[in-house]
This record gives sequence, C-alpha cells and structure tokens, in this order.
Amino acid sequence: MRADIIILAAGQGSRMKSDYPKVLHNIAGKPMLEHVILTAIETQKSIGEGNIHVVIGHESDKIKQKLGKYNLNWVYQEQQLGTGHAVQQAIPYCKGADMILVLYGDVPLISSMSLESLLLSCNGNRLALLTINITNPSGYGRIIRDGFGKIQAIVEDKDATSEQLAINEVNTGIIAIPGKSISIWINKLKNHNSQKEYYLTDIVAMAVENNVSVVHAQPSNAIEVEGVNSKLQLMELERAYQKQKAISLMLSGVTILDPSRIDIRGELSTEHDIIIDINVIIEGKVIIEKDVTIEAGCIIRNSHIKAGSHIKANSIVEDSIVGENCNIGPFARLRPGTNLSNDVNVGNFVEIKNSTVATYSKINHLSYIGDSTIGEQVNIGAGTITCNYDGKNKHQTIIEDNTFIGSNSALIAPVTIAYSSTVAAGSVITDDVPKKSLSIARGRQKNIENWKRKNT
Repeated sequence: MRADIIILAAGQGSRMKSDYPKVLHNIAGKPMLEHVILTAIETQKSIGEGNIHVVIGHESDKIKQKLGKYNLNWVYQEQQLGTGHAVQQAIPYCKGADMILVLYGDVPLISSMSLESLLLSCNGNRLALLTINITNPSGYGRIIRDGFGKIQAIVEDKDATSEQLAINEVNTGIIAIPGKSISIWINKLKNHNSQKEYYLTDIVAMAVENNVSVVHAQPSNAIEVEGVNSKLQLMELERAYQKQKAISLMLSGVTILDPSRIDIRGELSTEHDIIIDINVIIEGKVIIEKDVTIEAGCIIRNSHIKAGSHIKANSIVEDSIVGENCNIGPFARLRPGTNLSNDVNVGNFVEIKNSTVATYSKINHLSYIGDSTIGEQVNIGAGTITCNYDGKNKHQTIIEDNTFIGSNSALIAPVTIAYSSTVAAGSVITDDVPKKSLSIARGRQKNIENWKRKNT
C-alpha cells in the first residue's frame, strides 16, 4: 500500500524573533524539519512505497539549500492561507497514493512508531487522527464526539463554544487521509472562520457526512506532538529530547552522573560500564566502547573511543580514533585525523592534528603535534612543537620508536628523528637526526659576571 507524506513547513514563525526560517532552528544539533524528514523516511521503510512532499514558503531557498541532500519533492506555497490550503498545494503530486499522511516541520519529536499506528488505523479506508488528552487544552482544536463516542468534527479553539472548550481531547494536527477522498474534501474547504483560513480539520465533518469512519490513535508520549513557536518552546523540546536520550543510555548500561546535563547531538553507539560526567557534548557519529570514562566538560565529535580509555575534563576529541587504555587531557585537543594506538598518554594543553601516535608513547604537557607519525615508546617533552606549515604547504614529521624529545624543542618539518635518538631540550631541529644519537641545536650559554642593569 502506497502512503505519501506531506510535511508542512511554509510558515514564517514570527514568534521565534529570528530572520532564520523557523523549521531550520536546531534541536540536538539538527534542524527541526530534518528530524521530521528522517522520521518520515523511517516510517515509509516500514510501510512500503511512497513519496515525501515538503510544502515550503518563507525563506524556501534556505530550506532547500540546507536539506537538499534528501530525496524530496519540494512544493512552494506562495500565500499561507491555512493548513488545508498548504496540503492542497501538494495534492497534485500524490496521485495514486492509497493514504496521505500530513506532518508538520515544527513538530520535530514525532516517532515513527506513532505514525505507523496511525497509518494502520487509516488503512486507506478511514480518516485517522492523532489525538491526545491533556490537562490544559487551551489553544488546541477540540475533538467532538457523539453520544456513542464516535468522532464527528474538530473545532478550533478560537471558534469553540464554552462547552466545547471544556473538552480535553485535542487534535495534534497529524492526520492520515484516504487517498481516494482527499482531493474531493480539500477542494470543498471554506474559510468561514475567525482566522479566514482553510482548515484541514474541516475534512472530519466531511468524512462523517460521507459515512467514512473517523478513527484515532494516540502517541506513546505527549512530547512527540509538541510544536515549536518560540525560543522558549524550542528550549523545552531540546531538554525533553536530551532527557529521552539520557534515559535510553542509562537503560543500556551507561552511567550518566546528571542526565539533565548531557547533550547528544548525533548518533551515539555505546557499550557497557561507561561513565559520563556533567556537561559532556556528543556530536555527529560517535562510538564509545566499554569501560570508558569521560569527565566533565568534554566535547566528542565524530570519533571512536576504544575500551578502557579515560578522557579527562574539558578535552575536545574531533574526527579522531582513541585506542584502548589511553589517557587524554585534561584540556587536551585531538583535531581531525588524529589516530592514537593503545596505551597512549596525551596530557594537559596538548594539541594533535592529522597524526598517528603508536603504543606507549607520551605527550604529557603543552605541546603541538601536527602532520606527524610518532612511533612506539616515544616521550615528547613539555613545550615541543612540530613546525609543519611553511606558509604555503604542510610537511611531515617522523619520530621513530624509543625516541626522547626534550622540552621546548621545535622540529622543523620535513624532518625525521630516527630510532632511539635524543633531542636535547631547547633545540631547534632542521635536519634529520640519525638513530641512537643525541642532537643539540641551541646557542651556547654565556655568563657575564658582575653585570649591572641599567637604571630605569
């Protein structure tokens, strides 16, 4: 059975107080509309074939530029005249669909499970509404039922009577419509209401009039159907999303010291016996293996942290691989292209970029390592830098096994420090160093006795 999905994303969102399109504001590091698109794609995989149509209007070019990587049909709505009018713009592209599912670009946390349930209720023959019962229904359209409990209509909050306003079952706006009926119903919509808009919800009364059953389904969690109209609501959904992620991680065996102070902004894969301290941010695709500890204030982005490693406070790991039983930080930065083997120590205020570091090597303090290959059991002293950039090109530094680099040394690439060599502290190395040798490259100290400073 073919189910097409229409996502409404044309609104300006003036209450966001932003020049940016509302549906492109982020939740968990991803535009709200992208959350809905991904859920729509997941839903279609489970139910079979169909197309996804996104109705856009305000700042449409920005939306298409941001999310053009997805296989979508973009539909332009020149005037925003209500939900019914928005759906009407997409109907010509839905010919042959057995069901039409309508979603909203500013309702980002809807789950594919709830949508699958709604589509099963529709089954191509019934009009299916996603409803919810809430304590304070103010602002929502009310579900009107007859004496037998059958749905008869939806009345918008501004058009409801005092008796109808007391109803606490409300419409979420998400609806599954039989494909064979939608064109007829949509074309009959009128704008005889206080907003002078074409309400999609008016098709409920039409379905009842045509003896089409109107059924409902409900989401498993009320947060799924919360919309965003302000920065405050955006923040509330962000925290709700992060709480759900934290609960899921804890149920899988991850220890999170404070679930209200963690942010997952991507795809996180974890094993057991992981400890995550406060204010940790996970971005992109991250893999964390067992027995890993991540201390407070760390940012892990598109990286793989292998078993037994310890990321100490306020460290940043980006597009990197950290081997088993490594110690990183505090205040360390692993930049893209860093690949650490097992049992490597990277200490405080050390920055590594586009480099490999082999087993049992140590870079413990205040150093920069860029475009380098570092062998096993290498010790790099405090203040060492690899000078890899000549103003135009990057060059390689090779430091072979069992090498000792003294503190405050500068290694001018391209250069090789061969096996088991020692570089004396304070040296500036411009030429290759042979294996098992000591290299000293610094001015000789000169002491002038009885020196008197000039008066200042």
